[in-house]
Amino acid sequence: MDKIEETARAIKKLEIQGATSIAVKAVEALRDDLLASDSQATAQRVLAEGVKKLIDTRETEPMMRNGLRYLQMNLSGKWTSFEKFSSKVENTSGEVLEFYDKARKNIVEIGSRRVRDGDTVFTHCHSSAVTESLIRAHESGKRFRVIQTETRPKYQGRITARELVEAGVDTTMIVDSAARHFMKEIDFVLVGSDAVTSEGNVINKIGTSQVALAAQEARIPFYVLCTLLKFDPVTIHGEFEAIEERGVQEIWSEPPEGLKLRNPAFDVTRRDYIHGIITEEGIISPHSIFEAVHRHYPWILE
Repeated sequence: MDKIEETARAIKKLEIQGATSIAVKAVEALRDDLLASDSQATAQRVLAEGVKKLIDTRETEPMMRNGLRYLQMNLSGKWTSFEKFSSKVENTSGEVLEFYDKARKNIVEIGSRRVRDGDTVFTHCHSSAVTESLIRAHESGKRFRVIQTETRPKYQGRITARELVEAGVDTTMIVDSAARHFMKEIDFVLVGSDAVTSEGNVINKIGTSQVALAAQEARIPFYVLCTLLKFDPVTIHGEFEAIEERGVQEIWSEPPEGLKLRNPAFDVTRRDYIHGIITEEGIISPHSIFEAVHRHYPWILE
């Protein structure tokens, strides 16, 4: 499982970031190692162990889990020949990657239309879909500015800043704790997400919920760019979405002895603070997320 091992390490070390990138790389790694197997028995072992290893890299990545589960649902069991199995691997992984690609194109296009001339848009952390939406809006001739956080402790906001500035978008970076101070200048907030629950709550980078609270106080619309493929089906049955805690060395490599540190990577933004979720179906209410998933990806609910 060379490709799976390599990809799992890269995801854990944050060398691969962003829910969509993680999901795509995981599916590609599983596909490549399945095709490299020398027998159906080996392939079935790779399928079972590989899915578990990749899922275990990040607790809060249902988009990856859903894609890998789709492969597992369609590839498990006995096949009449290894050649047919290999062909099915190619076709099924292609279907998942097409789900990802189409969803991304749709939400980016819809997100870009939400931006108007003269707007000031606020964003937090790094979402490649959010960045693409803003760049597309800029390329269509709209002139607006972006205020964004640096996003501690890993400073993913710098990735956003670099991409936007290189594209010619008027961009200002602020420290995370200044979000409420600048909210009076904002027309709307646009963030990405790593997961969405059956209740319509959104899980995103730590600090997102504070931005949402500040936006509600200032009566500023708060939008989430989120493919329905990030829906976590375990939340239907009463489970909570897992919140990953990362190593405390990300915060302080040499803290004073006796100091306790906590480093949650994500937080939960309640649906009450979300103006709309921008999905491949369009901009929908968080309350209707379950029905939208059922219409587009019923296999997620199986």
